[in-house]
Amino acid sequence: MADPTFPIERLKRRPDFLLAAKAPSCARGAVVLQARDRADEQSLVRVGFTATKKVGGAVVRNRAKRRMREAARRLVPLLGRPGHDYVLIARGGAPTRPWERLLDDVKSALISLAADNDPRARASVRAPSADPGP
Repeated sequence: MADPTFPIERLKRRPDFLLAAKAPSCARGAVVLQARDRADEQSLVRVGFTATKKVGGAVVRNRAKRRMREAARRLVPLLGRPGHDYVLIARGGAPTRPWERLLDDVKSALISLAADNDPRARASVRAPSADPGP
């Protein structure tokens, strides 16, 4: 595993989770990913994890969060964007989903949110056609 070029820390304070909840999110399979651009000059990436009681009891929720932490440890250095906060929320299938599928869920959510936050990608999608008209 390559060392990330930016530092990665855990997101732990409730106000940070609440700010991330207002940011764009992407639901993929057993995971919902929220990505917030902090708009500061730090290249730091922060990642938080949560699972509601709908997922299951404490043991099941902890298992889901452990699996998401490992997925984030593998994928955020590759696909995360400096200056962003990410929150991974476990959904019903997170504790029992096959490992490769869980990795695919997190990876596709990271890629999707990165594309949504990229101004160059948005500009190319929204650019008017060059049709001169009648």
